[in-house]
Amino acid sequence: MGTAELEIERRDRVTHGDYIAKLDDSDSAAKLSWTDRAGVRHAEHTFVPPEHRGKGIAEQLVKALVSDARKQGFKISPDCSYVDTYFRRHKDLGDLRA
Repeated sequence: MGTAELEIERRDRVTHGDYIAKLDDSDSAAKLSWTDRAGVRHAEHTFVPPEHRGKGIAEQLVKALVSDARKQGFKISPDCSYVDTYFRRHKDLGDLRA
């Protein structure tokens, strides 16, 4: 909540990709990784460096994935525990869940 909107870089390699947020210190980044299987993006791993946790960064990465799912029409399989928890808290995203 206290974090300003982050700039999130999307790296789409067709079968897999990442959502990456560069953080304050130059070599630090947060990342959500996904793999595409039969048109479903499996959100497999979300990582935020320990010193940046609790600032809503992982949530912003998931929101970018959700936004792209709405625009591009793919479903999300929340394999990562963080993404799964996010989907359980936001029942309105049920239509995007694979």
